[in-house]
Amino acid sequence: MAQDENRPIIIKKVKKGGRHGHHGGAWKVAYADFVTAMMAFFLLLWLLNATTEEQKRGIADYFSPHSIAPSSSGAGGVMGGQSMNLEGSLNSDRSPVGITVSIPSSNEEEDPTEQAEESEAATKRPGELSEEALERELAEREAAQFEAAEGALRQAIQNVPELRGLVENLVIDQTSQGLRIQIVDREKTSMFPSGSAQMYGRTQQLMELVADAIANLPNRVAIKGHTDATPFSSGSGYSNWELSTDRANASRRALLDAGLDPRRIESVAGRADQEPLIADDPYSPRNRRISVVLLRENKTQIGGSGDGGDSDG
Repeated sequence: MAQDENRPIIIKKVKKGGRHGHHGGAWKVAYADFVTAMMAFFLLLWLLNATTEEQKRGIADYFSPHSIAPSSSGAGGVMGGQSMNLEGSLNSDRSPVGITVSIPSSNEEEDPTEQAEESEAATKRPGELSEEALERELAEREAAQFEAAEGALRQAIQNVPELRGLVENLVIDQTSQGLRIQIVDREKTSMFPSGSAQMYGRTQQLMELVADAIANLPNRVAIKGHTDATPFSSGSGYSNWELSTDRANASRRALLDAGLDPRRIESVAGRADQEPLIADDPYSPRNRRISVVLLRENKTQIGGSGDGGDSDG
């Protein structure tokens, strides 16, 4: 006990409210609210800058009170005791309230006439097209196919160096009969030896390119042979009629050898000098030619350059 009485007494004092006292976490909540508000503010500024005037008007209409139909029933408030959902009884008192507002597109307004035409064209069924309109549509597609075949053939010739000089020997046009591809003679440049139906190698190559250009088209093919007015020697029994026919038949064989479907051959004929390409000069070498015609499936002609001296009839 004596020892306990002699033990020194130590008194500890605790300061109240010191400089670094605890303030609690309320400031964190306030700071988080401030950051959230600033983020929402800048998001609003971005949205206002990114929307067009029409869209802004649409958003304004969304919050306009007049978008809700007024009514004197109920409590007399804004909703007037009515639900903003579909008409009838309210299925659930927890159903979300919403207003559907169509926001105009940012694109420029279109001509009402064009909109009506587009709507009519979109809703009209193929079976409801008139016969005349349908025929014209098919004719336009066929004319486009002919143009594509012509372009492919001319490009194919350009891609073969040894045939580039024969570009002027190729005459392509659209007639009332169809797409006409003519391989004609020129001065010092013939497709066949004189008086023979055995074609040169360059003519064979041209026929192969023609077959490739028209291979994917469904049109039937008519082939004609033509000569100039120079007659054969008398007594031989062989005339321009036989020569033009033999050359047309040789052309048919060349097309088939190049892969053309034989079922597409409609006719093979020799016309001698009866349908000259150069009517004013019946002895012109350009009257000697082979005519390959892709016959039209649709009789309605779109554009075309006429018959050009060869009726193809």
